[in-house]
Amino acid sequence: MEFPTRAHVDDLIDPQPLPPFVRVAYEPSAETVSDPLETIRSELDELPLDDLEPGSTVAVGVGSRGIHYLEAYVEEIVSALKARDLEPLVVPAMGSHGGATPEGQLELLEALGVTESSVGAPIDADMAVDELGEVTVGGTETTVSFSSVAREADGVIVLNRVKPHTNFTGKLESGLCKMSVVGLGKQPGAKSFHSTAIRHGYVETMEALLSVVREETPLLGGIALVENFDEETAHIEGVSASAFEQREPELLARARAEMATLPTDDLDLLVVDEIGKEISGAGMDTNVIGRYQVLNAPDPETPAIDLIYARGLTESTKGNGNGIGLSDITRRDAIEQLDLQKTYANALTSGSLSKAQLPVVAPDDELAIRTALSALGGYDPETVRVAWIENTTELSEMHVSPALLEEISEDVSVLERERLEFDDGTKAFVSE
Repeated sequence: MEFPTRAHVDDLIDPQPLPPFVRVAYEPSAETVSDPLETIRSELDELPLDDLEPGSTVAVGVGSRGIHYLEAYVEEIVSALKARDLEPLVVPAMGSHGGATPEGQLELLEALGVTESSVGAPIDADMAVDELGEVTVGGTETTVSFSSVAREADGVIVLNRVKPHTNFTGKLESGLCKMSVVGLGKQPGAKSFHSTAIRHGYVETMEALLSVVREETPLLGGIALVENFDEETAHIEGVSASAFEQREPELLARARAEMATLPTDDLDLLVVDEIGKEISGAGMDTNVIGRYQVLNAPDPETPAIDLIYARGLTESTKGNGNGIGLSDITRRDAIEQLDLQKTYANALTSGSLSKAQLPVVAPDDELAIRTALSALGGYDPETVRVAWIENTTELSEMHVSPALLEEISEDVSVLERERLEFDDGTKAFVSE
């Protein structure tokens, strides 16, 4: 597809006077676990591992999310299992991510630092599933699938971060329950879950499928992680499979209270340097940007952001640009990073088609910013409220316009006053 070049669109939108910018630090207080590796090992004692005979295999489900110290945590779990004379096996628990292929899922784990050599255990990324049965949710028959590799093990544990989901709100969102049902369901399980959940509710579908998974597989439990504003580990808890639904709501409430958010609920323009699957399942955390764009799920009430400009993809997302459709504008560089096979595999499985749609594509930063400011209507550089962030998890530093700084001055500290310039159309912040 040929997108318009600068020569094609340069005269369609007049240059706009740019607001100055202020680089600020935003650092709410946050708790962290003092010795996370020792805590991981001790919390494994909460799982029924003593029920396993020496030499038993334990499948460790690991997902595609960016988790603080993920590689070290997986390595610690592997080491602790070996110390119990058990045989650990890492299994990607990420549904359709990585293009729904073994190679793609191994590539994602490697991008997160998880390899056989780094964690000291074999990794089996086979995509085959066993059909465990069917459940009826809202009158719809739904097939329950589960990784064949994981089911063949003597025990299964999952490691995941508990956090608000990017498509819905409820007592169960992202965490151990979802990884057990969707992540270890591989592509068929993820597709089956989302198809029913969009129509009849995510929590209801998750609970129904989890009951079958728990009955028909050797699921022992999981290690739940809660992260703070700085994306560091605030809490670690071993949860037995029988207690997933009881513990996750409390862990989710804590995660929601400590999650990274913008210092404002109202923006004219948000510029995001990068999106990616390791940042959020939707590329950008929808709870940070206030957009779900999912059928039968109303968007969050806050924040309210008029326009979003997404500049590019992370290296770790390996071309999966799911979530680019949450933005209003992007640039050619981002489009050239896209792997549509991986992006579409994710979108078609989840049913969140709008997240894979292409926004307006500008040739460069200068035209993108000019387009955004013009589209705001009645643009005034003195009153426009702009925030420029690296991504939706790295929020401890950002650039803001002066009008926005006036509103959030009690929450942030000023680091430097700068102006925005463009070098061959590419953004550059220059000290005043």
